[in-house]
Amino acid sequence: MLPNGAAQARESVPMPVVALAELPPEAVKTHRLILSGGPFPYSKDGSVFGNRERLLPLQTRGFYREYTVKTPGARNRGARRIVCGGKQPTAPEACYYTADHYASFRRIVE
Repeated sequence: MLPNGAAQARESVPMPVVALAELPPEAVKTHRLILSGGPFPYSKDGSVFGNRERLLPLQTRGFYREYTVKTPGARNRGARRIVCGGKQPTAPEACYYTADHYASFRRIVE
């Protein structure tokens, strides 16, 4: 568990951003599926993301949902994900991309 000062300091650091067009084509496809409500290829897509790493802005449980970004050649779900937050899954307030299974995030901008 992080000391309060560490969590507060992390919140003040600006989140890196990435343009949607700069993401791998599989991520762009996943983003389109999120906005259209699916159907999603993986059963865990749309499940609640707990933000246990505390790398995303702090929100109440259930705010964030995660979606798999297909990794060519991977035999499992791979490490790439898009995590979106908001009250309506098809109209997220913000989406974030991770290529390293939640070790880092970049906010997706269009």
